[in-house]
Amino acid sequence: MPKLVLCLRQYTFSIFLKDLIAGLTVGLVALPLAMAFGIASGVTPQAGIYTAVVGGFIVSALGGSRTQIGGPTGAFVVIVAGIIAKFGLSGLLMVTAMAGVLLVIMGATGFGTAVRFIPRAVTIGFTNGIAVLIASTQIRDFLGLHTGPVPSEFIARMEKLAEHIGSIDPMTAMVGGVSLAIILLWPLVTKRVPGSIVALLAGTGIAIAFKLPVETIGSKFGGIPTGLPAFQVPHFRADLILPLLPSAMTVALLAAVESLLSAVVADSMSGDKHNSNVELIAQGVANLVSPMVGGLPVTGAIARTATNIRSGAKSPIAGIIHALVLLGILLVAAPLAKFIPLATLAAVLFVVAYNMGEWKMVGPILRLNTAVKMVWAATFLLTVVADLTIAVEVGMTLAALLYIYRVSQTTTIAVVTPEYIEEGRPHSLQGQEVPEYVTILRIHGPFLFGTTEKLDEATAELAHFAEIVIVRVRNMTAIDATGLHSLATLAKRVRKTGRAFVICGARRQPRSMLDRGDFAELIGPENIVPHVQAALQRARVLHKQMGEVKS
Repeated sequence: MPKLVLCLRQYTFSIFLKDLIAGLTVGLVALPLAMAFGIASGVTPQAGIYTAVVGGFIVSALGGSRTQIGGPTGAFVVIVAGIIAKFGLSGLLMVTAMAGVLLVIMGATGFGTAVRFIPRAVTIGFTNGIAVLIASTQIRDFLGLHTGPVPSEFIARMEKLAEHIGSIDPMTAMVGGVSLAIILLWPLVTKRVPGSIVALLAGTGIAIAFKLPVETIGSKFGGIPTGLPAFQVPHFRADLILPLLPSAMTVALLAAVESLLSAVVADSMSGDKHNSNVELIAQGVANLVSPMVGGLPVTGAIARTATNIRSGAKSPIAGIIHALVLLGILLVAAPLAKFIPLATLAAVLFVVAYNMGEWKMVGPILRLNTAVKMVWAATFLLTVVADLTIAVEVGMTLAALLYIYRVSQTTTIAVVTPEYIEEGRPHSLQGQEVPEYVTILRIHGPFLFGTTEKLDEATAELAHFAEIVIVRVRNMTAIDATGLHSLATLAKRVRKTGRAFVICGARRQPRSMLDRGDFAELIGPENIVPHVQAALQRARVLHKQMGEVKS
């Protein structure tokens, strides 16, 4: 059942006021992003706004998350541009509708939970690659380069830009630079008003006040038409279904991954629990309707969802209001959009590209073993120089081979000796006294991508846990980057609730991962102990320290 139905059962006027403020805020945030995504994708700016209106309304009305915001995102910019270059706009509309059907099937068959089988090194790799590609597509508009048509391939594009670097337009670069500086520095002034909106108003104001000869939405697209978009069912060509199927599968997979990742982020911020399959069905319906208004692929938008929650959203009504705000702008203020400089929208996309890249996650990946680094590097490089479909295929293949290798390494054969029995005694819970201020979790078997959601489910209600949480990993035979990230996330959640976190009993491979990543620094090396006996001793010390702090 959609979360909207569940929320309306206990809806009040005070909740509506909070949703109203959040909806207005995220609607204003979404405006420049929607236009920028439309332009960067090779379509019109209004196509981006139409997508945000349709996607925002349907995802909030039918979705499985209280606070998810749907619409166009940067992840699809490169894919959409490639589809349009090869098959035209009609091909894009077909791909989007086909992806919608696939998403509905995924949700209806319970496939939503299967998306977690994509390892973290792959998702970070293609997210990094997409961020680089988006930034590279905005260099021309940001600097006002006179290059003519720019190739869609990354290397050829960069060569073309380098050849014409001497044709920088000072006025355009100045508008772009000022817009970028405002977006980056405005949060130091206030976080209540989004920096992208301030940059949009300032960049447009500068261009109008000084009559700068810079390229604008009006000069390139003739402005944005006022009024509702025309509904029209896309023309389906049977001969293109098979050629477009790989692109449709890529769009569906990426939409599923990004929307569910956004829903997980929303859960961690709001304390809610989303329904993956309901969310995928809503995303599918949104992608079926979006082509009817000439829109782009729809997915959950992490940044806009986070803005929605920070602005006080309590239910899907906030997302619906965000869509209505954008619709109101279309009906009332669309003519004003023709004055917006493309350099300002390029600055907005530079910041979007940086934020979506998850660059802070690259460091921990590079501190892991060579195999993990290879999966990340292959996915990243292929996303940039080839395309996302190939990148994900190769990344998943490498990750699967690595998974098989790791599982094979978990098999051990040894003779049981008196020494072996004695070494195992400190690890045994038999005979150990577990005080009431301690909760012990155990992880049994390989803790690799595809299994980490079990930890999320087991720790969903941390309020029921004692003040010291011990995670016993004596029988964890292997761990990868996704599992390590899951443990780190749990440690942060535990710390956030004022509880202490201790991990014990790690074998050779898991222990090397715990020591090599940032995990030890996060929880403190003193809280990684060799066995459960030492963990209980550490718990007694922590309990005493916590008692002294309280007193």
